[in-house]
Amino acid sequence: MYTRKRRRPVSEINVVPYIDVMLVLLIIFMVTSPLVSQGVKVDLPKASAEPIEQKDNPPLIASVDVEGKYYLNLGDDEERPVAPEDLGALVQAQLQKQPDTPVVVKGDGQVAYDKVIQLMVLLQSAGVPSVGLMTDPKE
Repeated sequence: MYTRKRRRPVSEINVVPYIDVMLVLLIIFMVTSPLVSQGVKVDLPKASAEPIEQKDNPPLIASVDVEGKYYLNLGDDEERPVAPEDLGALVQAQLQKQPDTPVVVKGDGQVAYDKVIQLMVLLQSAGVPSVGLMTDPKE
């Protein structure tokens, strides 16, 4: 007669559901990561300019907001205002570590011109050889 073969239990892990979950999580993070941006809210003036070519090191961004407070994208808390003398010392220390670091000024479109010039003079006194100005592209 017929004999039934006994099947052995499969001891492999099915990884297909695991891969599906990972792909869904990847898509969620890819969609939400541009929405989570850090920094100070500054309305940049609109201008058409060529982007600065970034080398291996990212630029140092010194910001001035509408109230005339200074910020620097260096350290743990980028959203905390920095005193002018501290800003100069931080920039000077960074330039001693990496002398070819580009420095960019990010000034609010509504800030007084004098505040931007004071920031640029402060950066010049800290030893910055040249300063770039950051703008938003014209639409």
